[in-house]
Amino acid sequence: MSYFAYVIKSLHFDYFYKGHCEDLDKRLKEHNAGKTKSNKAYLPFIIFYYEEFPTRDEAIKREKYFKSASGRRYLKNKMVP
Repeated sequence: MSYFAYVIKSLHFDYFYKGHCEDLDKRLKEHNAGKTKSNKAYLPFIIFYYEEFPTRDEAIKREKYFKSASGRRYLKNKMVP
């Protein structure tokens, strides 16, 4: 089984959401169905970036990194100009 740390981006707003999950496609569908209250106003989303891990703990650790200042800088470098 694999786990993912992911970043999704709103198509209409400058808004990014960071999370972790087991099934990336299913989780994106849940976000786009408005099942996450905190980002419902920013629908729809696309997957901006993700990394795969063998354990949930590693995915959670990477999600926390994405939420840090250095993690945000790392993700900024992943943006296409």
